[in-house]
Amino acid sequence: MSIVSFIFATIKKSDYMSPDSEYTETHENKIYATLDKLGIAYQSLHHPAIMTMEEGAEIAQKLGCTSCKSLFLTNKQQEYFMLLLPANKKLKTKELAGQIGSSHLSFASEKAMENLLCTFPGAVSILGLIYDKENKVQLLIDKEILESTYIGCHPCVNTCSLKIRLEDILKILLPKISHQNFNIVEL
Repeated sequence: MSIVSFIFATIKKSDYMSPDSEYTETHENKIYATLDKLGIAYQSLHHPAIMTMEEGAEIAQKLGCTSCKSLFLTNKQQEYFMLLLPANKKLKTKELAGQIGSSHLSFASEKAMENLLCTFPGAVSILGLIYDKENKVQLLIDKEILESTYIGCHPCVNTCSLKIRLEDILKILLPKISHQNFNIVEL
């Protein structure tokens, strides 16, 4: 059974929650509560854990939104960046570092990801910025993403995908969580 056919099957939460589900479910529910409080509409789709961009693209196609990857990066100065990039684009760290005036970029540690975004590898999402109360993570958005009406993202777990209007993220969510200042990059 493909991941897409499984999505539309009847499943119980116990079928897709991870072993540390209480932790992830709490953070996932906070994401939903924040979106609901701000009046941001979303469509959710629960599914088995996504492990590849191909699986994510398949789900985004079913949701009718742009598949994007959210990459959590850092530099030698321990500055943190979240990059939203179209799923089909490759990360070019040298080019990106030059555009943002940073030194060498690499993937941030799992510990930093958990501490700053309350998530784990494979579930990084722009919605994790809700947890970045001290604004330690700088948001970078690839120019191509800004052409999208809807984007797909996780509610900080990789067993669910959300379809959200990009304009709502940019004009409602980001200002409310003090992340309205982001950099546009072109990779």
